[in-house]
Amino acid sequence: MRLSVIITTYNSPLWLEKVLWGYSIQQHQDFEIIIGDDGSKDDTRDTINRLREETGLSIKHIWQEDKGFRKCRILNKAILQAESEYLVFTDGDCIPRQDFLAVHAAEARPGHFLSGGYHKLPMSTSEAIGKDDIISGRCFDLKWLKAHGLPASYKNSKLTAGPRAAKLYNLLTPTKCNFKGSNGSAWRQDVIRVNGFDERMPWGGLDREFGVRLLNAGIKAKHVRYNAIVVHLDHKRGYKDPALVNENKQLRINNERNRVAWTDHGITQLGDHRE
Repeated sequence: MRLSVIITTYNSPLWLEKVLWGYSIQQHQDFEIIIGDDGSKDDTRDTINRLREETGLSIKHIWQEDKGFRKCRILNKAILQAESEYLVFTDGDCIPRQDFLAVHAAEARPGHFLSGGYHKLPMSTSEAIGKDDIISGRCFDLKWLKAHGLPASYKNSKLTAGPRAAKLYNLLTPTKCNFKGSNGSAWRQDVIRVNGFDERMPWGGLDREFGVRLLNAGIKAKHVRYNAIVVHLDHKRGYKDPALVNENKQLRINNERNRVAWTDHGITQLGDHRE
């Protein structure tokens, strides 16, 4: 099964490099990467070009001018460039475990989308992770992570659950099965069916709103929270605005109540894909 992995990024080339090394060692190797770049500077392009050569990964770099937070627009542009029928969505600060894509491919079912999660790391741990730690898989070893600043937490069970335990945890978790932009996947035809991401939405719940429309279109949600694993590198969120987050929430609630499955502010707006 061929996958299209859509990774969003903005001016974080050091973190993006770590993420791409994670994709260089995936057990499931039939995939392309599409990097949706929301206006990064040239150092991100340089990093992508270098990693494309060093890893041999198939990478498309889709860039748009920096006009503020426009993640939904670059996501829609990336979706249109996808050559595969199944799309995996993640971010340029989430390093995938070696079996990450294998899990998404194995768990994919018609009429469903997959909802994963991430394991958030403190800044000290994020900075400590190097290429060798990713290639060897050490950055997913709980003992190594604790030695490099990860605090104790019940959430660490994500990193230690074997296949049987992960299956059980996915069934029993009280966490709602919302679409996660950092770790989610869906069939391309279903994404097109709801017209992709709503480009009116700034940061804060845009992926969850997208998932609501998928559900309203009759697509069911399935957890891969404990078996499709990524570690999330720390970073500042200067784009966070509580007022805008609340506006996004109200739009999502309205769409839930009214069973809205389509947005007029999605992929069809792009036309010939110019600015």
